Amino acid sequence: LGFSAHALTDWQQLKADLQEDSDILQGEISLFCSVTASQSHLPRILREFRQRYPGVDIRLVTGDPALAIDQVRQQECDLSIAIHTPDFATDLHFSPLDAVPLVLIAPKEWRLTQLEQLDWRKHQVVMPEHGPTRRIAYHWFAEHGIRPNVYASVGGNEAIVSMVALECGVGFVPRVVLDHSTLVSSVTQIQVDDIEPYELGLCCLQSRQQEPLISAFLHTPLN
Repeated sequence: LGFSAHALTDWQQLKADLQEDSDILQGEISLFCSVTASQSHLPRILREFRQRYPGVDIRLVTGDPALAIDQVRQQECDLSIAIHTPDFATDLHFSPLDAVPLVLIAPKEWRLTQLEQLDWRKHQVVMPEHGPTRRIAYHWFAEHGIRPNVYASVGGNEAIVSMVALECGVGFVPRVVLDHSTLVSSVTQIQVDDIEPYELGLCCLQSRQQEPLISAFLHTPLN
């Protein structure tokens, strides 16, 4: 009887506490990002967000970063970690997270360490099928008057690392992708100083940025 009375008192107190905290955020928020971003940038965001809003469940979907904007526009997710582009749609909101440099990689067996060692007529290039890396790489080639000899176009930056490691050619990838790749020891980085970096950030629909869950995620401070 004593135990039951104590349990009932605790239950009444819990209900009172929950009533007082009824304004605390609850629900589910969905987020799309690449596998690499889920390892490199997402942990510190989620760590802080979960500490502030423990009642919010997070549904994470990973995939090709080139799809990040479409996922938001089609409302397949609430937010995505995306890359800002010059033609970024005006119906989207973008909150910057980081500047991510691109690096040129070559197969380690080719023993190429300097940009001047590359013969663009001889050495083939692995390009992404779509997305910001493709735009930035082609812009760099155009600025330098280079017509790349494309070996293949593949989906995703991780696939470029794999193809380069297999000695199919050279390719541009974000440094963060290379840092988290298991194949980093199979390729050589070639310094390219004048290539545009990525601007990585959180993306959502402009019309939804004031929704409580989305706004809370966008304004989570990063320590």
